[in-house]
Formats: sequence, structure tokens, C-alpha cells
Amino acid sequence: MISLFDKGGPVMWPILACSILALAIILERAYFFLRHTSNYQGFMARLLARVSDRDLGAALSFCRQRHDPLAVMAQTYLENYHQPQDLQAEMIKLRGSEQMERLERFLRGLATIGHLSPLLGLFGTVTGMIQAFRQLQALGTQADVTALAGGIWEALLTTAFGLLVALPTLAAYHYFDSLAGRMANHMEFVVLRLKETLSLHKD
Repeated sequence: MISLFDKGGPVMWPILACSILALAIILERAYFFLRHTSNYQGFMARLLARVSDRDLGAALSFCRQRHDPLAVMAQTYLENYHQPQDLQAEMIKLRGSEQMERLERFLRGLATIGHLSPLLGLFGTVTGMIQAFRQLQALGTQADVTALAGGIWEALLTTAFGLLVALPTLAAYHYFDSLAGRMANHMEFVVLRLKETLSLHKD
């Protein structure tokens, strides 16, 4: 593998940097979602059981024990339940934006790496092919097809390595993006369910 890396030329270094950065982001996002992804149905069942009993203190205490986005949104709604409707809506919007920033953190960077890596690989291949054909031209009538083939496959190494970085990176990006989208929907559902439940159990 090291010998192949050396044969790929200088473009292999930015591709390697992209792979290290992508791996760091993937590990960070995996850890984040592992810690902060809630069982939506289970969370709502326990939360609404407390709200249905009009025990908002217990519901708030339940939310404050957790730090996932669903609990943050529920806590925000309950803390601002008696506030004017426009202020309540503004606080929910603010907290929602903050949670979306947490959910989508580094995802654009991951997508950028996924799209940039194969382009770097292609650039390395093009420059490698140019070099191979220049060497072939310099040899003139003494040109050897075997030497040309060797130059071409070495030039193609950067494309292969670029794709090797891009494929898992883009797969991870789409997976984390789908998780973020699902949690965003659940955050909205939490607020709507709380509104509905509290309106049905008004004194």
C-alpha cells in the first residue's frame, strides 16, 4: 500500500488529508448520534404520561435529565407554556435552530470531502497521463509500450484512491443527513404533541 501511495505522486497527499479529516468527522458524528438519538415513541410515552397528569414539574424534570434534541425542545415548550404565544413561538424557533446546528455540524464538510476527493484523484490522473505521454514523446522511436502502460496505471492510482475516500465518505454523509432529518421531524412532532395533549387536559 505504501509503495502504491508513493507511485501515485504528490496529489496523494491531499487525498490522504481528506481521508483523515473525513474519518475524524465520521467518528465524531457517529459518537454524537449514538449519544443523542432518542427512541421517539418511548420518549413521548414517558413524557406524555407526566403531562397528561398535569404534572408539568415532573415532565420538566424528566426533560432536564436528558440532553438530546427531543428533550431540549420539550423542555423549551414546557418552560414557556405560560408565556405569550408569540414569545413562546420565538423561543421554540430559536431552540430548534440551535438543535439543527448541532445535528448538521460538520455535515457540509463531509459532503465537500466526498465530492472533492475524486476530483483530486482525477487531477492526479490527468497530470500523470500528461507526464507519461511527455516521456513517451521524449523517447521518440525508442518508445516502449510497456513503459507507457506502467505510466498510465500509476497515473490511475490517484483516481482509485480518490474514489476509495469518496464512496464511504458520501455514504456516511447521506446516512447522518437522514438521521438529522428524521430527528428534525421528531423535534417538530414533540412540540405538536405537547400542544395537543395540554390543550386536551386544560382545567
